[in-house]
Amino acid sequence: MSKVVGIAVPKKDGEGMIKGKPLYTNDMAMRDPDALVVKIMRSPHPFARIKSINKSVAEKMEGVATIITHLDADVPRTIYTRAGQGFPEPSPHDKFILDEYVRYVGDEVLAVAAVDARTAKEAIKAIKVEFEVLEPVLDFEKAEGHKSVIHPEPEAHEMFPIGFDPKNNLACSYSCEDGDTDLEMSKSEIVVEDTFYTQAQAHYCAETHNCYTYMDGHERLNVISSTQVPHHIRRIISKALGFDRSRIRVHKPKVGGGYGGKQQIHGEMLACLTTLRTGKSAICNFSRKEVFESTFSRHQMRIKVKIGANKDGSINAIDMNVLSNTGAYGEHALTVFMLAGGKTLPLYIVEGQSKAVKFGGKVVYTNKTPGGAYRGYGAMQGNFALESMMDILAEKVGVSPAKIREINMIKEGQTSPLFKLMGEGTEGKAMNIESCKLDYCMKRTKELAKWNDESQVIDLGDNKVRAQGMAIAMQGSGIQDIDMASAVLKLNDDGFFNLLIGATEIGQGSDTILSQIAADVLNVDVSKIIVYSSDTDTTPFDPGAYASKTTYVTGNAVIKAAKAMKAKIESKVASLWNIEPKNVEFDGQFIKSADGKNSISIEEFSSDMFYKMCGGQEQLMVCESFVPEVSPPPYMVAIADITIDKSTGHYNINDYFATIDCGGIINPSLVQVQGEGGLVQGIGMACYEDVVYSAGGQMITNNLFNYKLPARKEVPKITVEFAESYDPTGPYGAKSIGEIGVDTPMAAIANAIYKATGVRIKTLPLFPEKILLGMKNR
Repeated sequence: MSKVVGIAVPKKDGEGMIKGKPLYTNDMAMRDPDALVVKIMRSPHPFARIKSINKSVAEKMEGVATIITHLDADVPRTIYTRAGQGFPEPSPHDKFILDEYVRYVGDEVLAVAAVDARTAKEAIKAIKVEFEVLEPVLDFEKAEGHKSVIHPEPEAHEMFPIGFDPKNNLACSYSCEDGDTDLEMSKSEIVVEDTFYTQAQAHYCAETHNCYTYMDGHERLNVISSTQVPHHIRRIISKALGFDRSRIRVHKPKVGGGYGGKQQIHGEMLACLTTLRTGKSAICNFSRKEVFESTFSRHQMRIKVKIGANKDGSINAIDMNVLSNTGAYGEHALTVFMLAGGKTLPLYIVEGQSKAVKFGGKVVYTNKTPGGAYRGYGAMQGNFALESMMDILAEKVGVSPAKIREINMIKEGQTSPLFKLMGEGTEGKAMNIESCKLDYCMKRTKELAKWNDESQVIDLGDNKVRAQGMAIAMQGSGIQDIDMASAVLKLNDDGFFNLLIGATEIGQGSDTILSQIAADVLNVDVSKIIVYSSDTDTTPFDPGAYASKTTYVTGNAVIKAAKAMKAKIESKVASLWNIEPKNVEFDGQFIKSADGKNSISIEEFSSDMFYKMCGGQEQLMVCESFVPEVSPPPYMVAIADITIDKSTGHYNINDYFATIDCGGIINPSLVQVQGEGGLVQGIGMACYEDVVYSAGGQMITNNLFNYKLPARKEVPKITVEFAESYDPTGPYGAKSIGEIGVDTPMAAIANAIYKATGVRIKTLPLFPEKILLGMKNR
């Protein structure tokens, strides 16, 4: 049987999607015409206390089933975090199902469940709520110590020390240092420092946030949800509602995009309450406006970077300080902030090479839409600042942007003190980098872009200039020593297998990738692997789709399960033939004895296990788990090629070149689109996307008319290649690909703009008017 790893196998769900099969949450909900529709009244104020709720008129309206408020006896006052993360959660517990305080425009006030959406909306209009409007905190640089305390509730707490200080509007704070950074700065021949700002970015997914709940015949609460983290959702619902976890089933059908935005719990809690209260099924679908205003966005950040170097360009020390805006609640506050340094500084801070590093900062609460998980997860914010500073350093030293990186970037076999300082190593030890092809990526990307080390600018005449800018990046492959993934394999009659995984398919192709891995180990065609994923009742535990973990972490669990299944088949046949298992080999089609005397097809053997009275009947199943000891980083080198009109500041991206080291490649087609898709999302952050608020705290960009996303016209060409690489800890040498693509465009394009115009933009997005104003101010 031919191997299937490394082959562009079509996606398992591709045909069903093309044919429009019912695959999504709403497809399932629409089969239930009697389901109640849940709609949410949301706060018109950025910060207020609810003084009273008069729902008497609405309660009498025909078709209104129930109205849920924070005053109701069956709405538990249990504080929790909506972040779908491992337990104990690193996010502070600062959220109630419903509360007397509303903390941003769009926060939940109450919910109405009715026979249809129109009735629910009319009921909401009939409810009178009296607010005590409070002074909001809208400027994240003025949040710490502000007279308005956003979380005065005594129940708010941290699960372990994270620097939580709500009375000063601090969700968390942290600092670490290796070596004496101040001393090394004072000894450095060249010191550069500057401050950069990144904006909030909205998740745009084709499918909004949807859920459907019902009680089954065993009186168990079923939750169908477009989530990335079904097992975490079950735990959070159980805790917040005080409902036995064994009576909750969470099932994720197909998800129309996640990018981290569905790594939290949203409407599920109110739908569950509706079902528990009424006994009826319930549907809660968010409108596009609700997704923008009331779910999550990327964390806004201010990043200060200081670098000390020698005249030859070698770096002695880096000091990075971050202020992050978590908005009204602290979901993912600590971990996103940490990775702003943890997934950037190890690019250049290398043991035995650089001498000192310092990282620290704070995450503050404000009365804006909460920050949450988003592809790139802090790394892209830190990358914009650090990679902009590397170009600043290169100019100061008098070398090319490529050269300054080649002098300082981490190489295979090296390590960084940041890995153990910021939790990236195992048992306090630094993680050695066993696969790093940054040197090849640099060489190849320069070739693709026809990079000129002497000059990155070409004068095209008529006030137009063509320029190139560079950035490099790293990410991770799951969360080592924390996130465990499992896989179950079951042999069926006629010789095909069920692969049961908790891993969450959200469009990235994980069902296909994991099927390929299982098929390759078993040496069977991928069609023989029937995959079923993301059901807390029927699939084994998996933390879900985040942290670029699925191929690396769940893939390793699948390899273990497939090897165990192969061994179990051989052992079972050996016992039937009364020979040693080492003398039996399963080749994917036949099980044979080493001496060639015995042979049985997998189809015949598997049928015998169920139907023939041979005394050896047995259901063959295996379950294996994997916990990563390391998180090998993927790497990227990228060059943005732009043409800019200096009379207007307007620019076009001619091509975006990137070479990625993501280890061994399981499915070339899926890896390619992951790399390209990440780059487009990064280009959106760099050039177009900006979450904007009014002076009073109302989000202005709460629809697709006001929120600009890049389309094909804006990104006409992307050139992505992959380095030949193999990580010994990864499944078939694979590392992650999901996030690395999003990291580089902000700095690479900003660096290209500087080369073309001499204007260094330090505040995203990179709008043409900023360039024009910068040139005029110069």
